[in-house]
Amino acid sequence: MPLRWVTMLTQRLLLLRLGQLAALFLMACLGLFDLANGMTNSGSFVLIQILTAIATAVVWLPRHRQGSKRLPKVALALGIGSLLLTMVLTGDSGTGGSYGLAETVGLLGVLFVVSRRGDAQWAVGGVLAVSMALGFLPLRSGLDYEMVIVGLIQGLAATAVIGLGVYLRNIEATRRRAMDSVRAEQRAEFARDLHDFIAHHVTGIVIQAQGARFVAEQDPKRVLLALEQIEAAGAETMASMRRMVGVLRDPEAKPDAPLTPLAGVDELGPLLEQFTNSGGPLARLHLDGSTTGVPVEVSTSAYRVVMEALTNIRRHAQGARVADVWVRRTPDWLLVRVANDGLPPRAPATREAPGYGLVGLQERVRAVGGRITAGPGIDGGWVVDAALPLDQEVTR
Repeated sequence: MPLRWVTMLTQRLLLLRLGQLAALFLMACLGLFDLANGMTNSGSFVLIQILTAIATAVVWLPRHRQGSKRLPKVALALGIGSLLLTMVLTGDSGTGGSYGLAETVGLLGVLFVVSRRGDAQWAVGGVLAVSMALGFLPLRSGLDYEMVIVGLIQGLAATAVIGLGVYLRNIEATRRRAMDSVRAEQRAEFARDLHDFIAHHVTGIVIQAQGARFVAEQDPKRVLLALEQIEAAGAETMASMRRMVGVLRDPEAKPDAPLTPLAGVDELGPLLEQFTNSGGPLARLHLDGSTTGVPVEVSTSAYRVVMEALTNIRRHAQGARVADVWVRRTPDWLLVRVANDGLPPRAPATREAPGYGLVGLQERVRAVGGRITAGPGIDGGWVVDAALPLDQEVTR
């Protein structure tokens, strides 16, 4: 995982924990306020109210997985328990003291977590129970109209919390669907590329086999060379097919979809020239090493990395004047770097556009056993680095 992503994840977890600590501190202060101003009852009921407030924190404090069934069930039991306690305390004619502000905040936290993470079927019951508990909670201090109004206000607050939880839930669901759609499109493209890969290799095998027939009588030694080339091409075809089929997960992908010609590292020159002529920054290509004999799937993946990086430069790199593309070949790897001298994307833009193109590139690069990272450059701008193995043995 790239260091930038680890840093972002760590920051989010830190903010989450700080928010939880702040909420716990608020509940502790409100709990002391409740005790200082006198609870609405005496005896063992005070302990029950304190335990109920603590139970709410135990429910919303842990990190729950999306679609949890246990979470709304626990919330349902907690809401019903709070309602029963309210009925008992109301019948016991409260003294007008604090009805439990700490428990109120805790129930709001439970309501948010259930709306955000709970299983959709069970969440309805849990939300209704906790909402009713919040609305009736002030009646512990008496049945006068002031407490009724406070109950209505808490009901409105519960509605707002539910709306916030559902809103964040929908945002995450939309993002997940978008990423799944990108991956599905990428896999459909893999299916088309698989057809091209096999056609490319098999055509070469057929041509070499036909040539071997004609030279067999004149120069038998050349037949051995042709057979070696046929064997190598066949092995490469099988390796490409295994890697690509391993990625395909969509059974509805159409094998007869329109095909496009294979584009690889040898076509990067025209791509950069087209990018510059269409009004983009000056694109410069730097080649280090020969591109002869690069596996077809590696070559096309490198081309797609450069193409996506140039597209992002056009969209997001404000003030970029130059886009440099380095392609370096080592004995085991094909290294690709795309950098620009513009301003890095601003944080709000990054949140609004979560980078679905990068998700597709990760799928493609992973399919050939490679790695890809993207982030701000040391001297400014934005840098995309990809390492693609020329031999699958180096990734094992």
